[in-house]
Amino acid sequence: MPANAQDVATAAVTRVTIAPPQTPLAANIKAALSAAYYGAPKGSATYEAGQKLYFFYGERHFEPIWLDQAADGGVTFSAPARKILKLFEDAAREGLRPSDYLTPALDVATAQSDPAGMAALETAFSKATMAYATHIHTGRIKPQSVDSQLDIQPKHLDEAALLVELARSADPVAVLAKLEPTHPEFLALKAALAKFEDGTVDRPAAIADGPLLKPGVSDARMPLIRERLGLPADASLIYDDAVVAGIKAFQESLGLSPDGVTGPATIAALNGGAAVSRDDILANMERWRWMPTDLGKFNVFVNIPEFRLAISRDGVEQYTTRVVVGTTKNQTPVFSDNIRHIVVNPYWNVPSSIVKGEIAPKTLANPGYIDSQNMDLLYNGSAVSPWAVNWAEVSPANFPFRVRQRPGPGNALGQIKFLFPNKHDVYLHDTPSKGLFGRDYRALSHGCVRVQNPMEFADALLANETSMSRASLEAMFGPSERWVNPQSSIPVHLAYFTLRVDDNGTIRSFGDLYGHNAKLIEAMAK
Repeated sequence: MPANAQDVATAAVTRVTIAPPQTPLAANIKAALSAAYYGAPKGSATYEAGQKLYFFYGERHFEPIWLDQAADGGVTFSAPARKILKLFEDAAREGLRPSDYLTPALDVATAQSDPAGMAALETAFSKATMAYATHIHTGRIKPQSVDSQLDIQPKHLDEAALLVELARSADPVAVLAKLEPTHPEFLALKAALAKFEDGTVDRPAAIADGPLLKPGVSDARMPLIRERLGLPADASLIYDDAVVAGIKAFQESLGLSPDGVTGPATIAALNGGAAVSRDDILANMERWRWMPTDLGKFNVFVNIPEFRLAISRDGVEQYTTRVVVGTTKNQTPVFSDNIRHIVVNPYWNVPSSIVKGEIAPKTLANPGYIDSQNMDLLYNGSAVSPWAVNWAEVSPANFPFRVRQRPGPGNALGQIKFLFPNKHDVYLHDTPSKGLFGRDYRALSHGCVRVQNPMEFADALLANETSMSRASLEAMFGPSERWVNPQSSIPVHLAYFTLRVDDNGTIRSFGDLYGHNAKLIEAMAK
């Protein structure tokens, strides 16, 4: 039987031929899908979803996947459907909501004597399954709906291919399980969530507050501190060299000042930070679902609330350092990209917001300010003397110049920057303001990420390079800007996690610097 004109469609470059239904139930499924597809505004989300379902079922003569015909003419859920229903019921263990999938539309009793109802039930089950698959793979909440600074691209899910795989599989649960993130920290948070659901949350005994602990003092808290650091038990209560070394390493790992002295901040960190709530776990699991499935075998990972950068190879950290991130007013955006260029002796092309808000008023008050800051005033791409400008005709709001700072010891970017070209114009870079790294709170930049030890970082970053090294970069130091490109681009992730999981399974809390966590918790509650 030839297909109708409307039953032949082209998706991308693939020609899809719709096979005619061969049973009354299949005919009803086709009618229901056709109404949803052709009745929706073209280009809308409803239209796109309807089109995918229509094409998928059309290729299989609109025969159902999730329903079996009963002897009395009614329907029951098929064996694969019953397995997926169990997943819906247990969705809370995945950090999801069962009510998002177990809707009234899946009530099989209402479809027993109504062919149109049977068709609606079949398509509703497919939609619920695709919603579950999307949520487990790339998250329930769109990042940009929480905050525009969450510039995260959703992972692609080929729904049609997934439905085909589910329809052919004897174990649809295993098919869907493959969509779950495999990041170790996600799995650790999922395990912590299970303890919340089971009421078996077990936090270690808290180390009490008390006097500042310095080398050589005696304190009753020593046994708990040694245990928390993984040091051998010792009857002595002395704050000895082993404890000092352990505390320094612990402080360094968290971006705290590694002074070996245990004060309130270090005690709080040893106790795991603030008490971890179920909502915090759910929000951080959601953010892991936003992350790329593969972070890269060799990658750079900046966790903004932690003020910390790490380079990892095959999931094992190879190098870490402190960073300074954007203020709450000038936030560092959250996204993933690839480091493609390294610039030695960089110019600093001053962002327009800084030009208008800071440099323009100072230049209007004193044209000599430009030269005093080792800067160039640019008009139509060419440098002009600030003394040749009629400043009476210029205002901060009507400032027609770009500004760049020349290479040199006082350059705001220091001696080197690491570029991953992006619309936010942020990057990793050196800074002459080294004292900022000694602070525990380091949200102090205009949005870029300042690296404490940039040449050590460069050395670790170039571990895979054969024609470039720290020494070759340092040999370029001088008055002229120099660009070099690594042989392979390196994945870099500017991430935002308020919970991190140590190798020993301890969950550590970090402040919700920009409020992203609170806003996500609110969005997930709706």
